[in-house]
This record gives sequence, structure tokens and C-alpha cells, in this order.
Amino acid sequence: MKNKETKICKVCNKPFSWRKKWERDWENVIYCSEKCRRNKKAS
Repeated sequence: MKNKETKICKVCNKPFSWRKKWERDWENVIYCSEKCRRNKKAS
């Protein structure tokens, strides 16, 4: 299962882990939070 995987956020460069809410779309998740997703243009 993918729940052991981690990725690095494209905005804050911090590692984040797989979450149940991302189960169907994990390959496309690039931000650790909604806050980083909203701030994506700042980086």
C-alpha cells in the first residue's frame, strides 16, 4: 500500500505523507496543504 510514501511539497520544500483523502490521486498530489496550493504562484 502507498501509505508509507512521502513527497516533498513544491512550495515549502517540506516532506509530507500519503493521506487517505489522496488515495485515488496520489500521483498528482504536489502540495502538502491547501495553504501551499493557494500560495503556489509565490514560489
